[in-house]
Amino acid sequence: MGIKIYKPTSAGRRNSSVNDFADLTTDRREKSLCYRIKKSGGRNHSGMTMVRFRGGGANRIYRLIDFKRDKDGIPAKVASVEYDPNRNCYISLLHYSDGEKRYILAPEGIRQGDHVESGQSCEPRVGNAMPLEAIPGGLEVHNIEMTAGQGGVLVRVAGSAARIVAKEGNWVTVALPSGEMRMVRKECRATVGRLSNADYQNIVWGKAGRTRHKGRRGHVRGKAQNPVSHPLGGGEGRSNGGRHPCSPTGVLAKGGKTRRPRKISNKRIIRRRRGTIQGQQKV
Repeated sequence: MGIKIYKPTSAGRRNSSVNDFADLTTDRREKSLCYRIKKSGGRNHSGMTMVRFRGGGANRIYRLIDFKRDKDGIPAKVASVEYDPNRNCYISLLHYSDGEKRYILAPEGIRQGDHVESGQSCEPRVGNAMPLEAIPGGLEVHNIEMTAGQGGVLVRVAGSAARIVAKEGNWVTVALPSGEMRMVRKECRATVGRLSNADYQNIVWGKAGRTRHKGRRGHVRGKAQNPVSHPLGGGEGRSNGGRHPCSPTGVLAKGGKTRRPRKISNKRIIRRRRGTIQGQQKV
C-alpha cells in the first residue's frame, strides 16, 4: 500500500498522485454479489436539481457488502482483496465453509487465505466480528452497530478505527475517530481491526477532471456570481459578500444547526467530537 507519483508530463499530472493498489489480489468481481446502480445527477423525477454539484462520473457496479456479519460459528476463508468504486476502503470476498459467498469491509493486515469468523465465542482477531461485550477493552474496532442486528453504521472510512474505552452494565463506551465518545449497547457487533487503505487521505487529485470521474461537478464561488444568483454575489471590485457564507437559498454554511436537538441518541454521547460546542460546529 502506497502512493504513486508519475513524471510531470502535464500540469495536472505534476500536481496529482494515485494509489498503487499493492494490497489488491484480483481485479475480477464476484458477479453474483453485484448489480448496476442508476445515477440521478442530483435531479428529482421532474429533472430539477435537488443536490448541487453532482453529475457525470464513471459507471459503477455496486457490490453487496455484509455489514451485519451474522453467520455465527461458520468459518470463512478470505478469497481475495478487491477494489470497490463505491467506497474508499478495500473489500474482501469471503468463501464460507457452507458454500456461501459474501463481501466485507477489508481490515488492515488481512491477506488472501486468512480465516475469519463471527459470533460470541470466536477469538478477537483482525477481521472477526463479535458483540462489543466479548471484545477486550483497548482493541481497535470498525463497522460498529448502533442497534443490535441493524448492521454496522459507524467507522466505515478507509484507515479509520474506534477504540473500546470502558464497559459498564449493558453499555460499552467507544471512542470514535472524530474524538466523540459514545455509549453503545453491549449486544451491538463490531469488527476487530483498523480499516484498510489508510493512504487514501494522502492522494492528491490534481485536476478537476479526476473529481468529475467521481461524479462531482465543479462550481463557482458565491461571491463571484451576480447578486440575482447568490446572496454573496455582486459588489464593486473584489467584495467579500458582506455576510456569513451561505447557500443560494440563504442556509448558513458554517455553524448552522444540522442535528435534531431532541435526537434520541444524544443522551448516549459522553463527549462531543472535536471542534463542536453542544453539538454545533464553531463558526
